[in-house]
Amino acid sequence: MTGIEEKANTASQASLELANVSLEKRNEALQNMEDAVRNNEKEILEANKKDVEKAKKMLEKGEYTQAFVDRLKVDSKKVKKIADMIKSVSEQEDPLNKTIKARELDEGLNLYKTSVPIGVIGSIFESRPDVLPQISSLCLKSGNSVFLKGGSEAKHSNRVLYELIKESSEQAGIPEGWVQLIEARKEVRELLEQDDKVDLLVPRGSEEFISFIQENSKIPVLGHARGLCHTYVDKETDLEKAIQISFDGKVQYPAVCNATETLLVHSEIASKFLPKIVEKYKEANVKIKGCEKTLDILKDDEIEKAEKADWDSEYLDLEISIKIVDSLDEAIDHINTHGSKHTESITSENKSRLLKFMESVDSSSVMANASTRFSDGYRYGLGAEVGISTGKIHARGPVGMEGLTTYKYYLVGNGHKVDSYSGENARSFTHKETQNLWSEKREEWSQD
Repeated sequence: MTGIEEKANTASQASLELANVSLEKRNEALQNMEDAVRNNEKEILEANKKDVEKAKKMLEKGEYTQAFVDRLKVDSKKVKKIADMIKSVSEQEDPLNKTIKARELDEGLNLYKTSVPIGVIGSIFESRPDVLPQISSLCLKSGNSVFLKGGSEAKHSNRVLYELIKESSEQAGIPEGWVQLIEARKEVRELLEQDDKVDLLVPRGSEEFISFIQENSKIPVLGHARGLCHTYVDKETDLEKAIQISFDGKVQYPAVCNATETLLVHSEIASKFLPKIVEKYKEANVKIKGCEKTLDILKDDEIEKAEKADWDSEYLDLEISIKIVDSLDEAIDHINTHGSKHTESITSENKSRLLKFMESVDSSSVMANASTRFSDGYRYGLGAEVGISTGKIHARGPVGMEGLTTYKYYLVGNGHKVDSYSGENARSFTHKETQNLWSEKREEWSQD
């Protein structure tokens, strides 16, 4: 048995125990984790400094981009944000033992569809160390064990955060082995083979990286391959709003998957809007590529001609492509053709046009008069997120605790047998929806 197999067995057993740990104990553990992060800021920053210094050397060699290094860096503000995120998770409602649906099948025979943990989550991510506490917190609150595999570029940061989380949570009585850290690349291959113990993989990283995970494991994968997001400026837009939203979507934090990569502008407003937004982009050192119509309007030698590949490019940097469209339908068609089903935004003062855009664009999040950057589990009030799913099965959009639960059916009878419902004098099912709660039945039985 390999080391990963042993860890998978341990995590699987811990998940069975964790599924029955009380909400109070899970929240106590999260409080311990929050305190551990706040009280060990110096240790976290020192570890991160080692990672960043190494990354900067790789940047000088041309092997890393500045955006990659930016995602890696942790400062005091980021440490506070990590702790606040853990606190936010602890303040969320319990996602477990919720009655999704209750139905009376017959008198004294009641069915409960109830939320339960998935089991063992495998999280494989690159660069950003704050991903580790995010996913750990969500898995703990939702009763799941978790495997954590961060990129080697964040090795020191991840190791410190892992140790703090493991120690502080186990002190609160969380089963040992619920959280596992793997560091070697070969261990990823072994993890991908644990389809009998690991229930779900949540990869976060480049398109190539996520595709590799999807193609090399039988374990279900939740995630997105790309974050190619668009902002569409409609002909009936408020110019000032459109400028603010387009700027924020690209510049506020360009190195993340919900940043705007393509700006679509209606032809009737392009001559008024483009000079203003391009001026702001240039002040922020944004590299701009434009379609032929854009180049004709701006007549700026610093703006490159957008090639066909640009409409399918996720830059994750201070770079954007601009295309002029002649209609709302053309904007929608462009997004549905080139987008990644992640996040799209429209700026317009016409409500019927807003509605058409939002209901016609096939993405997990669609914004009206708001930046694409809002597509985030913490901002959505989910506490945090394990990732963003662009798939349509199980979970979609920012995935919080709800996306880390599944359900099971509990059937409670009193000597009922199927034979009573067949034959000449068969009883009939009532199949009546009820307001019964599994939590009430659970509480009743726990007192016995």
